[in-house]
Amino acid sequence: MILINLLPHREVARKQKREFFFVTLGIAALLGGLVSGGIFSWFQAQIFDQKDKNTLLKKEITKLEAQIKDIAGLQQEIAALRARQSAVEELQGNRNLPVYLLTELVKQLPDGVYITSMKQDSQVVLMTGVAQSNERVSELLRNLANNSPWLTRPELIEITASSIALTARDQRRVSNFSMRVSLKRASDQPKVAASAVLPASSTAKI
Repeated sequence: MILINLLPHREVARKQKREFFFVTLGIAALLGGLVSGGIFSWFQAQIFDQKDKNTLLKKEITKLEAQIKDIAGLQQEIAALRARQSAVEELQGNRNLPVYLLTELVKQLPDGVYITSMKQDSQVVLMTGVAQSNERVSELLRNLANNSPWLTRPELIEITASSIALTARDQRRVSNFSMRVSLKRASDQPKVAASAVLPASSTAKI
């Protein structure tokens, strides 16, 4: 027996294909939405995590900046304390300079030279005196320039000839002189300052 299908099978096939296409398209769209949502969620999580890290870094940077300011303040205080310490040490070292000055003059004054006055202005000492001759003044200049650890750069300001009366009949020619000499600071001579022995008396020849 022969069966004849009189239904519009082609229209039915087209309809089935159309329905399958739309179902497939819907599934693809759903999968695409799920994948896009997952990627978006992952990126959002990464962004939030990076924001948290940035916030933490900002807080740590703020702490470090405060610590740096504290350190800078401490360094300034340390520098100020060191400057004060240096000033105190220099004052303590320089308080014995007059003793060193007198000691050196006793050592370096040649025979026949006498100091009549002396004035110290900062590190410069102005001296006036009397010598038996110009050669004695020259010898004093050489001694101060070469032999003294505390006195340096002697400079003769003036030398004049005059006479002094030893007795009513005895007059002697002498040289009146004035000179300046620089006195070294104690900080310039730490070893000398530490080893110098203060004399019991320093009035000879002065």
